Amino acid sequence: MTQHFGLPRPRFYVTEPQPCPYLEGRLERKVFTPLHGEAAAMLNDELSLNGFRRSQKVAYKPQCAGCDACVSVRVPVARFTPTRTQRKILNRNSGFLRESRPPRATEEQYELFRRYLQARHHDGAMADMDDYEFAAMIEDTTVRSRMVEYRDPEDGSLLAACLTDGLADGLSMVYSFYDPDRPEASLGAYAVLDHIRLAGEEGLPHVYLGYWIEGSRKMSYKTAYQPLELLTPFGWRPWTPPAAP
Repeated sequence: MTQHFGLPRPRFYVTEPQPCPYLEGRLERKVFTPLHGEAAAMLNDELSLNGFRRSQKVAYKPQCAGCDACVSVRVPVARFTPTRTQRKILNRNSGFLRESRPPRATEEQYELFRRYLQARHHDGAMADMDDYEFAAMIEDTTVRSRMVEYRDPEDGSLLAACLTDGLADGLSMVYSFYDPDRPEASLGAYAVLDHIRLAGEEGLPHVYLGYWIEGSRKMSYKTAYQPLELLTPFGWRPWTPPAAP
């Protein structure tokens, strides 16, 4: 990892192996370091460039024995070109109201979060998250975080929300959730597309989408945003779609 002048060298720790939530039959292990003190935001910037993600006051990265399936991906904002389907999603939802708020959890957010989990991830690791744990996920941050909300222009109801970190070179979508009863709106895709637009408005070059795992259905949506860059042992490189059979 590149060492910047004035940035303290972090101490890293490794978790015990546990079942991988994405690839059946494999074990997951993570390397992590606390994010605290005045340099937390700078450290998060540097670690994000090197494939780490943030969860509350910790930056982590998969470090699994014999497996490197988790690959960090990001969208280069200036070169992004929406597909015909993505343009339709943007046009269909053009009236939605976007507002960036401080990272403070609300009952309205939690209610939407619960409905989203029940419909989309009822058997996932977050399925039993209570309101206190939800508040910690949103509020326990030492970096430049915000809640980006999307609302219906007619009644003001909350349609989608995303916990988003501001990085020196982009936006990192930490966790998003949306109304599962509005499939026609493609709210998950819209949140990503609007973050690409938001990054452009703020003069930021990238939107970080987290990890992509080839062969994982849960992660496959990320390759829909082209061009896409992957973090390789040789740095960030363009993702090349597999040739059609």
